[in-house]
Formats: sequence, structure tokens, C-alpha cells
Amino acid sequence: MSSRAPAILVLEDGRVFRGEAYGSVGETFGEAVFNTGMTGYQETLTDPSYYGQVVAQTSPQIGNTGWNDEDDESRRIWVAGYVVRDPARMSSNWRAKRGLEDELASQGVVGICGVDTRALTRHLREAGAMRVGISSRDTDVAALLQKVRNTPHMAGANHVGAVTTSEPYTYEAKETKYTVAALDLGIKRNTPRRLAERGITTTVFPAYAEVDQLLSGNPDAVFLSNGPGDPATADHQVELTRELLRRRVPVFGICFGNQILGRALGLETYKLKFGHRGINQPVLDLRTGKVEITAHNHGFALAKPKANNEQSALKAPESGEFFDTGFGRVQVSHICLNDDVVEGLTCLDVPAYSVQYHPEAAGGPHDADYLFDRLIELIETEGAKTHA
Repeated sequence: MSSRAPAILVLEDGRVFRGEAYGSVGETFGEAVFNTGMTGYQETLTDPSYYGQVVAQTSPQIGNTGWNDEDDESRRIWVAGYVVRDPARMSSNWRAKRGLEDELASQGVVGICGVDTRALTRHLREAGAMRVGISSRDTDVAALLQKVRNTPHMAGANHVGAVTTSEPYTYEAKETKYTVAALDLGIKRNTPRRLAERGITTTVFPAYAEVDQLLSGNPDAVFLSNGPGDPATADHQVELTRELLRRRVPVFGICFGNQILGRALGLETYKLKFGHRGINQPVLDLRTGKVEITAHNHGFALAKPKANNEQSALKAPESGEFFDTGFGRVQVSHICLNDDVVEGLTCLDVPAYSVQYHPEAAGGPHDADYLFDRLIELIETEGAKTHA
């Protein structure tokens, strides 16, 4: 292995980790978070939801499968920086076209290796996600710490405009049965692929599209995608969603889209201490009692609603538990078994539902893939009501 430049990682609370340059040599800043996935690093790096974040991988060795040209979830790497413990010395996969570090360097992504990522993760779990800097250009800790503390917080950050498409585009199904208009808040490529497998042609629109533009092609439903930043800043998307609900357009949202739907229904959002990021998060489907292992990437969540009888709203739907909104009754459909975070909503009087996690997870797992089938059921049910 070639010699590497020394590098430092400095957290805003003053904690310092030393290592070596990985990827591009330079300096970068963002929010320090950790991802618990043991595989799927290419999907993680190219997920627009990670914009503005420095991602530490808890899995100790990263880069074994190299980098290929098929698994990118968007047009580029979006992470602000990358932290690994033990970078693989060579790629060992028949699909690999080049090494992970080569790709990081070519896209200018500043990283650090040789870091005790277990200690870093434990620190973030205790102290919470926080601002961080990585430098392999200047290893002056005090100077880097001052720069870190001058960077903006993730709370209050509006990053949707930085990751969305500039122009609408269409992903065609081989045999189109239905059409969906997707609002690109940071959409991943596997979403329209999953929809196309079910005969759905998807047209993807910029995040700040107006409702009439979104509905110009008379779509059967609207999809609200995942994305980065603080959902409390997404006022345009929230009002757009309210208008969709007023017009009874079927809506399906995931991740950031779940938070958008929740806000449109009157719920508040809040920042999680260190978030959920990985492909092993257990979620309980309150309708069926089934536990799903799911892929997550979120640092914000919906606040729990109050049920009509002033008890917890997180009971099984068959109990009749719901909360009232300006759009009728809504049930919490899913919760996280690790910390009771709201993981999904189902509207009972308008055609809309959402989940906080990723049913399109390209790196797996695929327990939540059925949620795309549920969209077809919603389209067909609402269509039958319309033509009745």
C-alpha cells in the first residue's frame, strides 16, 4: 500500500481522532453520523439523503467489493466526507470496475482511514450527532476545531434544492399500467426501477414544482421521495402535499416524504439524537403484527400524535386508535422497535400513506418491498371510488 498523508478528524465537542488520508486529500466539514450496514457502501455514498454528512462506517473493513457502474443510486457521491477503519487493499468482486478509494478521489471526496470507528460510534451514540471536520491538508487541531464550530448545524438546514433534478425526466415501464409523478427531494434510482417492475411509469419532477405541473400528465398517484436536511424547512413541499390531499390524489411518501406527509397532516418533526442509518432496523407493522428488517437513513422524525381517547396513538389499528387531522382520521401504521419512533402513517379518509424507511433498498433488505404493491392497491381502490 502506498504511503498516506496523516489526517485528523475533529468533532465540535473537541474529541479528536487521528488517522490517514483516504480518498481525496483536503479538508471537509459536515454532520458526523454512523451507518451500521455491513454491505451496500456504494448505495450509501450515492444516496442524496447523506448530503452534508460525514459518514462513518461501523463495519470495520470497507471497500472489499470495489466500485461498479451499476449500483450508483444517483449521479454522484453526496457524502461530505467518509470515515473507515480498515480500507480493503484490493477489490474482490467480478462486477468491480475500480477501487472504492479511486472513486472517492476522482470525485473529490475527502476521507480518513485508520480511525477507531467503534470508539467514534460509541461517542456519537452518547453525545449525539454533531458537526465535524476532516483534514489531511493541515493537522492543526485547534484551527480545525474553530472551523468546525463556525459551520452551520443540520437542524434548520434546507438541502433539498442542492440534490433535486433541474428538469423533469421519465423512467418508462415496459408495459405501462399506471403513471406516477415523483417529487424529487433526493430520490434514489432504485425507486422508479421498483415501480417499473410493477408496470408503473414514473415522471420525476424538481422539488419546487408547483402542484399543477406535478399533475399535468394526470398521474394516478404522487410519490414523495427521500432526501436530506431538516423537514421543518420544507414548507413548499408541505403545502403542495396538502393540496394533493384536498384533491384526493393518491400519495405515497418515504423517509423525508414521510415527514412531509406528517407535517401536512399537522404533526411536528424533531431531530433525533443520532438517527437511524443502516440496513438492519427492526420495524413493527401495527396492522399485521409483523416485524420487518428495514433500511434507514434519517436524523429527523415525526413527533408522536395524541389519540382521540388521550391514550397512546401507537396501538394496533384494529383497536380503532387514530388521531384527527384536517384531512380526517390517520393511524400510525409502523413504529421502530429500538426506540418507538413513528415509522409510518396511514390516512383513513384520504388516499395517502407513508413510511420513514426505504422499501427500495438496493443493498437490501427487501422486507418492505410490498409497500410498492400497496401503492397499486391504493390507485385501484381510489379509481374505483372515482368511477363509482
